[in-house]
Amino acid sequence: MATNVASKKPVSRDALFIWEGKDKAGRMVRGEMRASGIASVQSSLRRRGVLPVKVKKQRLSGGKKITEKDLSIFTRQLATMLRAGVPMLQSFDIVSRGHSNPAVSRLLNDIRTDVETGSNLATAFRKFPQYFDALFCNLVAAGEQAGILDALLERLAVYKEKSLALKGKIKSAMFYPVAVIVVAFIVTAVIMIFVIPSFKEIFRSFGAELPAPTLIVMNISDVFVKYWYIIFGTIFGSLYFFFQAWKRSPKVQFFMDRLFLKLPLFGPLVEKASIARWTRTLSTMFAAGVPLVEALDSVGGASGNQVYLQATKQIQNEVSTGTALAVSMENAKVFPNMAIQMTSIGEESGALDDMLAKVADFYEREVDDAVDALSSLMEPLIMVVLGTLIGGIVISMYLPIFKLGAVV
Repeated sequence: MATNVASKKPVSRDALFIWEGKDKAGRMVRGEMRASGIASVQSSLRRRGVLPVKVKKQRLSGGKKITEKDLSIFTRQLATMLRAGVPMLQSFDIVSRGHSNPAVSRLLNDIRTDVETGSNLATAFRKFPQYFDALFCNLVAAGEQAGILDALLERLAVYKEKSLALKGKIKSAMFYPVAVIVVAFIVTAVIMIFVIPSFKEIFRSFGAELPAPTLIVMNISDVFVKYWYIIFGTIFGSLYFFFQAWKRSPKVQFFMDRLFLKLPLFGPLVEKASIARWTRTLSTMFAAGVPLVEALDSVGGASGNQVYLQATKQIQNEVSTGTALAVSMENAKVFPNMAIQMTSIGEESGALDDMLAKVADFYEREVDDAVDALSSLMEPLIMVVLGTLIGGIVISMYLPIFKLGAVV
């Protein structure tokens, strides 16, 4: 009974072994392997034709967080090696050993162990949903079934690279104004807490009535000095709970995504980026032979926008009842006419994946142009805001000094 229980234990995710051995040619080889124990490592090495010489358990180091860029690079490397004829297990060994992030190496060793023990690659990926989404796993499964895994991994690598580049452009466009707002708040707080009280002591000796702007700034400074911990605590606490709600609540996500789409400057940029991701994902899935209704399961989430996710669910319901994709997109009322017309042409000509890829290319270029235009527009706008804020404070504090002659 105890033997049966032990045999049902999964491969340990916490034991990393460093091994040395001799291959069939008598050469010393080394590597890492994750397994439930030393005996498991030795038997696995023997199956690979390696005579184990030394097996040592190593304590796990944390490593950096696994990022989308790490996964994109891994996908590209795996596709390249499989296309070159390198066996899959050896490909995982090469990538895991050469990676600078221990967390990625451990992940790849976990996947390699599952594949080595009989799992197919898609099943091994599905054990790590935090890193490999449904789109990734479905395409890998389709590639394994059709015998074109290297081609679909190549397509996945292109998709992830383009998606990563698009997200980078959006983040860079958003980062600049947010960073300036944070810096402006910090500078204003420092002035209010440390600089204005010094001026206040000087103005007390004037013996004259101070201008209204100066009194307003001094009163605000008094609030900052007296309640700075409440102000900072309220701001940072509110931001923390807001971002937690934004992260966890679909209703808050939908509200914020819809709000972003309506913003005068950022709205068009967010819309174009969402359409680019939506069409790129659907093109990749459809080209891999995934049925349209099934492909739409992954498309909505990949758009990165709850408005388009809800629209995709509506489109999926209509397509499943026989409605054309272009008609369903038009009914959703979130796609521009150009995307709808190109989709319609693709359906009629039987080249839907190519047309969707062209739409994605077009809107990715539009995002590039929008980011450049937004950056050019934001620079003078931010200068005006900062100049008005900081300059207004400075002028209000120097007004009594300008009137010093009249007081004397």
